Amino acid sequence: MAGAGNSQNTNPSIHTQSVVPASYKWWVVFMLWFVCFFNYADRQALSSVLPLLAQQFKFNPAQLGLIGSSFAWVYAAMAPVAGLIADRAVRKRILLFACVGWSFFTLATAWCGNLSAFLVVRGLTGLGETFYFPAAMALLSDYHGLQTRSRAMSWHQSSVYAGTILGSWAAAVLAERHGWRAPFFLFGPMGFVLAIVLARWLREPERGTAEKAAALPISETISSMLRTPAALLLMGAFLCANFVAVIFLTWTPMFLVEKFHYAIGAAGLTGTIYIHLASAVAVPIAGWLADRLVRRWTTGRVLVQTLGLLLGAAFVVVVGWTHNPTALLFAMVCFGWCKGFYDSGIFAALYDVIDPRARGAAAGLMNTVGWTGGALGPLFVGLVSRYGSRPTLVENMSDAIAFSAVFYVIAAACLGGAMLWFPKRRAFV
Repeated sequence: MAGAGNSQNTNPSIHTQSVVPASYKWWVVFMLWFVCFFNYADRQALSSVLPLLAQQFKFNPAQLGLIGSSFAWVYAAMAPVAGLIADRAVRKRILLFACVGWSFFTLATAWCGNLSAFLVVRGLTGLGETFYFPAAMALLSDYHGLQTRSRAMSWHQSSVYAGTILGSWAAAVLAERHGWRAPFFLFGPMGFVLAIVLARWLREPERGTAEKAAALPISETISSMLRTPAALLLMGAFLCANFVAVIFLTWTPMFLVEKFHYAIGAAGLTGTIYIHLASAVAVPIAGWLADRLVRRWTTGRVLVQTLGLLLGAAFVVVVGWTHNPTALLFAMVCFGWCKGFYDSGIFAALYDVIDPRARGAAAGLMNTVGWTGGALGPLFVGLVSRYGSRPTLVENMSDAIAFSAVFYVIAAACLGGAMLWFPKRRAFV
């Protein structure tokens, strides 16, 4: 009588989708949008104050790059654990603990006073944040099937850009007026408020039809992903694409200060709004397009992503090498638009080829691979800026940013390979 046992819901925190309005699945997107907003605002705040940290603590570019990478290293290392837990535990509880955890360490950043403290606290912030995406993506995929998944995840993805833009700008303005610690005193407590909202209104769905069996054993989960070439190539693409993305997240404000002589507050806004507002506009369009194309071709989502990467590579080069402020802003907008097309399908494309019982683990492994690349990006720019062959720091930094376009091209090649391995017929919904 296993079927009868599975049909009973003994966990009071789990509500089946049959007892909630049909529109509730979009309210879930709405709530998680704000959680993800602060997930990115918190991590972006530090990038906006890097020039002030360099002034106060005399950190060199390599040390600043190390601070940026410390978050990503811990984030990447713990992502598989977060993914496996997301497939086995109540995802609402994971989201609550994650939100409280990263918010606490965001607040703790304000009390850092040396390089070691920054490295430890940023790493612990990454530990809290790594539990968010596997649980959130798995939860969203239970509310949104084939017909709406790209749109739901695309709208959710737009919060990444909004958090990056407003987080960077608010942090820069607060730091400029009240000192570099001020943004952390604001952003940290906001996460506690969001956790209260989730505790009250977020409902844990029953795992979807394809997931009613128990979660796959850990060994089988890992081996199933390793036996799926399309999934591995999608992860390889994310590694390369995130290498570029974290470079821009970490270094753009300082790049504008050093090369184009922006004030810190203006650099915090300009360094994010042109790229990430363009991405925010592009990503729902790309998600809508992907949902339409995937009805005809199983590779529809990946086609949209590949287009974004190939076009985006050219604009990365322009950002790095131009000396014209107008050309810079134009290239940032175009790069952001292309980035939105890639970002729209990061997890939705992966779920097209992965057993639904392993969605959390797949998202965790995806984040591990992607943020391994992301961790190397800031450090790469910092090392090239300090030790490159050009006569000035700015010239070396420009070369490093422009060279990162190569990784976008490699990512596009990975997606091209993934399409060759996609199933001819849709395996999972």
